[in-house]
Amino acid sequence: MAEYKLYGFGESGNSYKAALMLTLSGCDWECIPVDFFAGETRGEAFRSTVNEMGEAPVLVHGDMMLSQSGVILDYLAARVGRFEPRSEEERQEIWRWILFDNHKFTSYLATLRFLVGLQKTGETPVTEWLRGRVKGAFAIVEKHLDGRDFLVAGRPTIADLSLAGYVYYEEETGLDRSAYPRIGAWAQRIAALPGWRPPYELMPSVLKAKA
Repeated sequence: MAEYKLYGFGESGNSYKAALMLTLSGCDWECIPVDFFAGETRGEAFRSTVNEMGEAPVLVHGDMMLSQSGVILDYLAARVGRFEPRSEEERQEIWRWILFDNHKFTSYLATLRFLVGLQKTGETPVTEWLRGRVKGAFAIVEKHLDGRDFLVAGRPTIADLSLAGYVYYEEETGLDRSAYPRIGAWAQRIAALPGWRPPYELMPSVLKAKA
Protein backbone atom coordinates (compact mmCIF):
# COMPACT_ATOMS: atom_id res chain seq x y z
CA MET A 1 0.00 0.00 0.00
CA ALA A 2 1.37 3.39 -1.02
CA GLU A 3 2.23 5.90 1.70
CA TYR A 4 0.35 8.70 -0.05
CA LYS A 5 -2.90 8.58 -2.00
CA LEU A 6 -3.99 11.38 -4.29
CA TYR A 7 -7.53 11.86 -5.50
CA GLY A 8 -7.19 13.46 -8.92
CA PHE A 9 -7.40 13.04 -12.66
CA GLY A 10 -5.23 13.72 -15.67
CA GLU A 11 -7.15 16.70 -17.01
CA SER A 12 -6.75 18.59 -13.73
CA GLY A 13 -3.72 20.83 -13.59
CA ASN A 14 -4.33 21.38 -9.89
CA SER A 15 -4.11 17.61 -9.38
CA TYR A 16 -0.96 17.63 -11.51
CA LYS A 17 0.70 20.12 -9.16
CA ALA A 18 0.37 17.67 -6.27
CA ALA A 19 1.25 14.64 -8.41
CA LEU A 20 4.36 16.37 -9.73
CA MET A 21 5.48 17.30 -6.22
CA LEU A 22 5.04 13.70 -5.06
CA THR A 23 6.93 12.36 -8.07
CA LEU A 24 9.83 14.83 -8.01
CA SER A 25 10.22 14.22 -4.28
CA GLY A 26 10.44 10.46 -4.76
CA CYS A 27 7.37 9.76 -2.63
CA ASP A 28 5.56 6.42 -2.63
CA TRP A 29 2.14 7.40 -3.92
CA GLU A 30 -0.82 6.26 -5.97
CA CYS A 31 -3.59 8.06 -7.80
CA ILE A 32 -7.25 7.46 -6.97
CA PRO A 33 -8.97 8.53 -10.21
CA VAL A 34 -11.85 10.98 -9.87
CA ASP A 35 -14.48 11.05 -12.63
CA PHE A 36 -14.98 14.79 -12.60
CA PHE A 37 -16.78 14.87 -15.93
CA ALA A 38 -19.44 12.45 -14.67
CA GLY A 39 -20.07 14.73 -11.70
CA GLU A 40 -18.28 12.67 -9.04
CA THR A 41 -16.93 15.70 -7.18
CA ARG A 42 -20.42 17.19 -7.07
CA GLY A 43 -21.96 14.06 -5.58
CA GLU A 44 -22.89 13.68 -1.93
CA ALA A 45 -20.64 10.63 -1.48
CA PHE A 46 -17.53 12.56 -2.53
CA ARG A 47 -18.44 15.67 -0.56
CA SER A 48 -19.27 13.79 2.61
CA THR A 49 -16.27 11.43 2.64
CA VAL A 50 -13.50 13.09 0.59
CA ASN A 51 -13.83 16.87 0.23
CA GLU A 52 -16.80 18.99 1.27
CA MET A 53 -15.65 21.64 -1.22
CA GLY A 54 -16.29 19.25 -4.11
CA GLU A 55 -12.82 19.64 -5.63
CA ALA A 56 -9.74 17.65 -6.55
CA PRO A 57 -6.95 17.16 -5.64
CA VAL A 58 -7.20 15.61 -2.20
CA LEU A 59 -4.13 14.11 -0.53
CA VAL A 60 -4.47 11.25 1.95
CA HIS A 61 -1.54 10.56 4.26
CA GLY A 62 -2.31 8.31 7.20
CA ASP A 63 -5.21 9.92 9.03
CA MET A 64 -4.53 13.25 7.31
CA MET A 65 -6.75 14.32 4.43
CA LEU A 66 -5.84 17.62 2.75
CA SER A 67 -7.43 19.57 -0.07
CA GLN A 68 -6.34 22.67 -2.03
CA SER A 69 -3.17 22.27 -4.08
CA GLY A 70 -1.28 25.04 -2.29
CA VAL A 71 -1.89 23.45 1.11
CA ILE A 72 -0.86 20.04 -0.25
CA LEU A 73 2.36 21.46 -1.72
CA ASP A 74 3.19 23.20 1.55
CA TYR A 75 2.51 20.04 3.58
CA LEU A 76 4.67 17.88 1.35
CA ALA A 77 7.51 20.40 1.24
CA ALA A 78 7.65 20.46 5.03
CA ARG A 79 7.61 16.65 5.24
CA VAL A 80 10.05 15.71 2.51
CA GLY A 81 12.35 18.76 2.60
CA ARG A 82 12.13 19.45 -1.13
CA PHE A 83 11.18 22.71 -2.87
CA GLU A 84 10.62 24.28 0.54
CA PRO A 85 11.36 27.82 1.81
CA ARG A 86 14.64 28.23 3.66
CA SER A 87 13.78 31.43 5.50
CA GLU A 88 10.74 33.36 6.62
CA GLU A 89 11.28 35.82 3.79
CA GLU A 90 11.29 32.99 1.25
CA ARG A 91 8.15 31.52 2.80
CA GLN A 92 6.32 34.81 2.40
CA GLU A 93 7.52 35.22 -1.18
CA ILE A 94 6.53 31.65 -2.08
CA TRP A 95 3.04 32.17 -0.70
CA ARG A 96 2.76 35.51 -2.48
CA TRP A 97 3.22 33.68 -5.79
CA ILE A 98 1.01 30.73 -4.86
CA LEU A 99 -1.82 33.11 -3.99
CA PHE A 100 -1.25 35.04 -7.22
CA ASP A 101 -1.35 31.73 -9.07
CA ASN A 102 -4.63 30.67 -7.51
CA HIS A 103 -6.30 34.01 -8.10
CA LYS A 104 -4.94 35.05 -11.51
CA PHE A 105 -2.54 32.64 -13.24
CA THR A 106 -3.97 29.13 -12.91
CA SER A 107 -7.53 30.31 -12.35
CA TYR A 108 -7.94 32.10 -15.69
CA LEU A 109 -5.74 29.73 -17.72
CA ALA A 110 -7.54 26.65 -16.38
CA THR A 111 -10.97 28.09 -17.11
CA LEU A 112 -9.98 29.16 -20.62
CA ARG A 113 -8.54 25.71 -21.36
CA PHE A 114 -11.65 24.01 -19.98
CA LEU A 115 -13.96 26.01 -22.24
CA VAL A 116 -11.91 26.13 -25.45
CA GLY A 117 -9.78 23.00 -25.19
CA LEU A 118 -12.08 20.53 -23.43
CA GLN A 119 -15.66 21.71 -23.90
CA LYS A 120 -14.92 23.01 -27.40
CA THR A 121 -17.12 26.05 -26.97
CA GLY A 122 -15.40 28.03 -29.72
CA GLU A 123 -14.81 31.73 -29.31
CA THR A 124 -17.29 33.62 -27.15
CA PRO A 125 -17.24 36.93 -25.27
CA VAL A 126 -16.38 34.91 -22.16
CA THR A 127 -13.34 33.19 -23.72
CA GLU A 128 -12.18 36.49 -25.18
CA TRP A 129 -12.38 38.09 -21.74
CA LEU A 130 -10.60 35.14 -20.10
CA ARG A 131 -7.79 35.21 -22.67
CA GLY A 132 -7.23 38.87 -21.89
CA ARG A 133 -6.90 38.03 -18.19
CA VAL A 134 -4.51 35.17 -19.00
CA LYS A 135 -2.34 37.49 -21.07
CA GLY A 136 -2.20 39.94 -18.21
CA ALA A 137 -1.13 37.27 -15.72
CA PHE A 138 1.42 35.82 -18.14
CA ALA A 139 2.90 39.27 -18.70
CA ILE A 140 3.49 39.66 -14.96
CA VAL A 141 5.29 36.33 -14.69
CA GLU A 142 7.24 36.95 -17.91
CA LYS A 143 8.56 40.23 -16.51
CA HIS A 144 9.38 38.69 -13.13
CA LEU A 145 11.44 35.94 -14.79
CA ASP A 146 13.74 38.47 -16.45
CA GLY A 147 17.15 37.50 -15.08
CA ARG A 148 15.72 34.67 -12.96
CA ASP A 149 15.74 30.93 -13.54
CA PHE A 150 12.89 30.33 -11.08
CA LEU A 151 10.31 32.44 -9.30
CA VAL A 152 11.89 32.56 -5.83
CA ALA A 153 15.41 32.23 -4.48
CA GLY A 154 17.10 31.08 -7.70
CA ARG A 155 16.01 27.46 -7.25
CA PRO A 156 12.76 25.58 -7.85
CA THR A 157 10.24 25.82 -5.02
CA ILE A 158 6.60 24.92 -4.57
CA ALA A 159 5.79 28.33 -6.06
CA ASP A 160 7.17 27.10 -9.39
CA LEU A 161 5.28 23.80 -9.15
CA SER A 162 2.08 25.69 -8.43
CA LEU A 163 2.32 28.04 -11.40
CA ALA A 164 3.45 25.20 -13.67
CA GLY A 165 0.28 23.21 -13.10
CA TYR A 166 -1.34 24.03 -16.42
CA VAL A 167 1.55 25.07 -18.67
CA TYR A 168 2.31 21.57 -19.97
CA TYR A 169 -1.14 20.78 -21.34
CA GLU A 170 -1.47 20.82 -25.12
CA GLU A 171 -5.21 21.43 -25.42
CA GLU A 172 -6.02 24.52 -27.47
CA THR A 173 -6.50 27.82 -25.67
CA GLY A 174 -5.80 30.29 -28.46
CA LEU A 175 -2.92 31.73 -26.43
CA ASP A 176 0.29 32.46 -28.33
CA ARG A 177 2.87 30.90 -25.98
CA SER A 178 5.76 32.14 -28.16
CA ALA A 179 5.00 35.65 -26.92
CA TYR A 180 6.33 34.58 -23.49
CA PRO A 181 9.83 33.14 -24.10
CA ARG A 182 10.95 33.45 -20.48
CA ILE A 183 7.96 31.42 -19.30
CA GLY A 184 8.77 28.86 -21.97
CA ALA A 185 12.38 28.60 -20.81
CA TRP A 186 11.27 28.40 -17.16
CA ALA A 187 8.88 25.55 -17.99
CA GLN A 188 11.72 23.73 -19.73
CA ARG A 189 13.93 24.11 -16.66
CA ILE A 190 11.23 22.54 -14.50
CA ALA A 191 10.78 19.75 -17.05
CA ALA A 192 14.52 19.07 -16.82
CA LEU A 193 14.29 18.22 -13.10
CA PRO A 194 15.07 14.55 -12.42
CA GLY A 195 11.88 12.48 -12.46
CA TRP A 196 9.70 15.05 -14.22
CA ARG A 197 6.82 13.62 -16.23
CA PRO A 198 3.94 15.31 -18.09
CA PRO A 199 0.38 15.34 -16.69
CA TYR A 200 -1.18 12.37 -18.44
CA GLU A 201 1.74 10.13 -17.51
CA LEU A 202 1.19 10.79 -13.81
CA MET A 203 -2.60 10.47 -13.70
CA PRO A 204 -5.13 8.82 -16.00
CA SER A 205 -7.20 10.86 -18.39
CA VAL A 206 -10.89 10.62 -17.56
CA LEU A 207 -11.96 11.75 -21.02
CA LYS A 208 -9.68 9.36 -22.89
CA ALA A 209 -10.96 6.47 -20.79
CA LYS A 210 -14.49 7.29 -21.94
CA ALA A 211 -13.54 7.65 -25.62
